[in-house]
Amino acid sequence: MNPVEREAQLTRGLAALGVELSHEPQEKLLAYLTLLYKWNRTYRLTALKENDQAVSHHLLDSLSILPFVPAGRLLDVGSGGGMPGIPLAIARPDLPVILLDSNSKKAAFLRQAVIELVLANVSVHGGRVEQYHPGFGFAAITSRAFAELADFVAPSRHLLAEDGVWLAMKGVWPRDEIIRLPDTARVEAVHPLDVPGVDGERHLVVLRQVVA
Repeated sequence: MNPVEREAQLTRGLAALGVELSHEPQEKLLAYLTLLYKWNRTYRLTALKENDQAVSHHLLDSLSILPFVPAGRLLDVGSGGGMPGIPLAIARPDLPVILLDSNSKKAAFLRQAVIELVLANVSVHGGRVEQYHPGFGFAAITSRAFAELADFVAPSRHLLAEDGVWLAMKGVWPRDEIIRLPDTARVEAVHPLDVPGVDGERHLVVLRQVVA
């Protein structure tokens, strides 16, 4: 897919999602894809080869949760190649985003992406989520294919603000994972996501803390 076709696919996809972005952030989203695949040759940031699915499976999939992202700080756990954190940060420059990954190579890519894309609202932390203690809570903690729900909420519970939410991006409705959740978390909603160009099921699981 050439750059013109990719730009057109992104514009159509954003319209289908109901996401309004000016030309500048759209250009930045496409620049992010270019950077991702440049580094992917060495760092294996994504298993998806650079093809017609890059816009839909990386950009549009990340932006599909935008209506559910509250105001306040957002933590992207196991960010890997920067999804969904970087697309969300580009679409919402008012949103403070921290990208966290324990893999040093991936963290290096994330830092370079923040510099090259001039993302003033994004910072990167390299390390394990259990050992991260920034001294403040997050309004939302998100992940995309990071871990099972129980393994996502348990180590990050100390990072969630009192009224914060976990936003777990999943494929099929994760019924078995929900059953295995600890008593300290409850499911508030499971939203089906209709992502343009993505044929498989996509869901967003919204969870809150249970305070004893």
